[in-house]
This record gives sequence, structure tokens and C-alpha cells, in this order.
Amino acid sequence: MTKTTRPFTPDWVSSPGDAIADFLEERDWTQAQLAERLGYSIKHISLLINGKAPLNEETALKLERVVGSTAAFWLRYEAQYRAALAKKEEENRLQGWTSWLDQLPVKELMNQGVIPKCRLIAKNKPDLVKKLLQFFGVASPEDWQNYYVGMEAAFRRTREEQSDVGAISAWLRLGEIEAEKQDCPKYSKPKFEKAVREIRTLTVLPPEEFEPQMQRLCREAGVVLVLVPSIKRSHVSGVARWLNPHKALIQLSLYGKTNDRFWFNFFHEAAHILLHNQKKIFLDEWDSGENLSSEQEREANQWSREFLIPPKYEEELAQIRFETDVVDFAERIGIHPAIVVGRLQHDDLIDYSSMNGLKESLRFPEVK
Repeated sequence: MTKTTRPFTPDWVSSPGDAIADFLEERDWTQAQLAERLGYSIKHISLLINGKAPLNEETALKLERVVGSTAAFWLRYEAQYRAALAKKEEENRLQGWTSWLDQLPVKELMNQGVIPKCRLIAKNKPDLVKKLLQFFGVASPEDWQNYYVGMEAAFRRTREEQSDVGAISAWLRLGEIEAEKQDCPKYSKPKFEKAVREIRTLTVLPPEEFEPQMQRLCREAGVVLVLVPSIKRSHVSGVARWLNPHKALIQLSLYGKTNDRFWFNFFHEAAHILLHNQKKIFLDEWDSGENLSSEQEREANQWSREFLIPPKYEEELAQIRFETDVVDFAERIGIHPAIVVGRLQHDDLIDYSSMNGLKESLRFPEVK
């Protein structure tokens, strides 16, 4: 005997009208006779039997007196019938929405465990549509279009490659879900400024030490910091946005995965929170400050640059030529040597192939 995991789901549904029709057949009554006994028109009885008129509490009580069974039975029957109809209508809608899947990184979300893995074949697609609507927290692809694709106008991108809105919206939603799990006090700019200064001192620590500390410091200031694995074709390393007027979000993907890039990216996003309009969504790919498309991006880039290595050290920085000098300089100003190397490379003071041994690759547990 072959076992199946799919439940039996007949493509027909039974209405209370079917039971009423069976009763009429047993008693050999006409619809007119039943209408007279119930105090309804013949037309209404016809609609009731054909499942086109809803069976309400008054009708259930009348049926209890005339036909039998209890009012609760008739109401339960009606509720089950309407639910079954709604399910059939939902199945038809989901079937009609399957083309929406072409806009989304379905396989990537499967690989990250967001939705169950399955073959992308026709019979599986309606259920995938349903699961992805639940993931995005929207009722239909049109609502997704209005909400997430509507965000595209607010994206402040650093590069034109950030063009796959489906991938970007999936990555943003992953961050929203993580942020929704975290409670924090209302945003306080003074507290966040203090937190950012303290976080700068954490750059010398390994990830397992600095990650929980920086998340706590941000959260206490009303800023949620989440690390979300990157989504292919989104080309994003970070985003700064406001979830509501009192709660900000910094979301990082570890795109690039070396600590110099990670720290520059974090302080870049922190600058957006501290300096810029709450209504904007600043979506960034770390590119050392080149090809930035707006004044606000340039401001955030400059703020991060100067916060990590203040301008008063620029002349001394320009004289560095050896790894030992990098280490000494970084220790004196209280940052990781990798940040100094990244700055030297960006400013063309050393080759991009030089001193990379001072950099560290970041591999947080949740990022594969």
C-alpha cells in the first residue's frame, strides 16, 4: 500500500442546503411547503438550498424547530461550508498569483530556512505564494508591490547594481522580522552618540565579544542592530532606516566580510541615524565611498571616515609604510589595525594587495 503525506481534499464542498434538500426528499415536501412552514419566500428557500443565501442565527433556530437537529448544528454546518468556499477561492487566487514568484529569490530563501525547501513545480507554487505572503506580512502580491516596491523610491542606493527589488525587499523583511523580536526604549540621540563612541573601542575585539556588546549598546539607545545573511542580487551590505518614529534599525549583511569593511559600514549607517531624515531608507553597498549618489551618502561616508581616524592624524597616517607602524598607530588611537589598512588602501597610500594580513574575515554563526 502506498503511503501519502497529502491529506484527502475533495474539490467539492457541501452546504447546509444539501442537508435541507435531503430532508425534503425524505419527507416528499416541495420547496414551497418548506417555505410556508419556515415563513420564508420560495425564492429564499431556493437560494438557501443552492448555498447562495447565508444561513443565519434566525434561520438556524427555525430549522431546529421544523427540520430537526440543533441550531448549533446548522450554524456549524454553515460556518464549515463558508470556510470551505473561502479556501477554494483562496486556492484559485494563489494559483493566479504564481507568476509573482519570478520576482523573488525563492531558492535563496529556501536555503536560508525562511520557507521549506521544495521543487519549483506547478503543484507546489500556490503554497509557496502563500508562505511568501506570510513571510512578507502582506495579503497579496499587489500589497507587496505597494509596500515593498513602493519603498524603492526611498532607497538611497550607492550603486546601480542594486536593482533587484525582490531580493532587496526579501533582505529588508528578514531584518524587520529580527527587529520585531527586540524590545527597546525610545530612541535617544545623546544615548546613541555615547553608544557609538563606546562601540568604536570594541573594534579591537573578536566578533564573539564585540557583537553582543554593540547590539546591547545600540538597543539601549533605541536602535536595533541586526545581522542578516546577504541575499544574492541584492548587492547590499547595510541599511539604516526607521521602523517607527521611536525605533531605528541598522541592518548589516557582512557583505565583504572583512572587519575593516564591517566597521566602516556600521559607522556609515550610524551616521545616517544621527544626521539624516527619518523618512529615508539608506541602502548601501560598501564601496569605500566611491560612486555615492547623494549628498547624504557622502556626509555619512565622511562622518564614518573621520570618526574612525580623526583628521588630526591624517599627516601622520600618510607617513605609514610598514605593518609595525600600522599596529603602533592603531593601538595609539584605539582602533583595529585593519581599519588603518583599509584607509591607507582607499587613499592610495599603499597598494590594495598590501598588508591584508592585518585584516580579519568575519564569520558570525548565523551567516554561512
